[in-house]
Amino acid sequence: MSEASVPPAEPTPVPRRSALPVALTILTVVSGFVDAVSYLGLGRVFAANMTGNVLVIGFAAAGAPGFSVLGSLTSLGAFLAGAACAGRLAGAFAGRARAAWVRSVFVTEAVLLAVATAVAFAWPGRATYALVAVLAGAMGLRNATVRKLAVPDMTTTVLTMTLTGLASDSSLAGGSDQGAGRRIVSVVAMLVGAALGALLVLHHGLGWPLLVSTLLVAAATAGYREPAADADDIRSA
Repeated sequence: MSEASVPPAEPTPVPRRSALPVALTILTVVSGFVDAVSYLGLGRVFAANMTGNVLVIGFAAAGAPGFSVLGSLTSLGAFLAGAACAGRLAGAFAGRARAAWVRSVFVTEAVLLAVATAVAFAWPGRATYALVAVLAGAMGLRNATVRKLAVPDMTTTVLTMTLTGLASDSSLAGGSDQGAGRRIVSVVAMLVGAALGALLVLHHGLGWPLLVSTLLVAAATAGYREPAADADDIRSA
């Protein structure tokens, strides 16, 4: 075969990557906003961090002032209900593409945050327990889903193990620093969300940080894509 008849080489395909880590980073920022709203504006209750609520209940049981047992129990109950719904939703999407399942969770969270936003604007300073329940339910739904996705160091709501891995796997501890970048991004995302959320709560009330949270989740949903060749269903997520 002559040189002129040799067919041109096929271009090397560029691997396509999931946008899931980016979406989870945005949701980590939202967790900072949500806990800023719930802790600073809804009676020192956590909507995303359930460890905090268990501690708050213990503090209140010991007589420490300024903590609400009822508020924390409301948050815990709604969070567990949201997590249970996530399990049901995962079962409903079993065998289907992961993207459809994840997107449905993101849309549901955005809707719940939009409801909380409307309540906060319509009845400022009231409907405290309703807001706690809606926010905690949204976080439970998301947290259970993210747990099943099992993206390393991206839980979106808690950072204890992320910080532990950052320190224990660091070169100073004799490790390889593997995953350090993602862990640092998660910590910074939560910090930024908490700081911006606190500023909005302290100076503008609860509606605006919840509106920002809703828009961020909507943006994460719109931008979330999976590679076309990815046929993984939720059981292998």
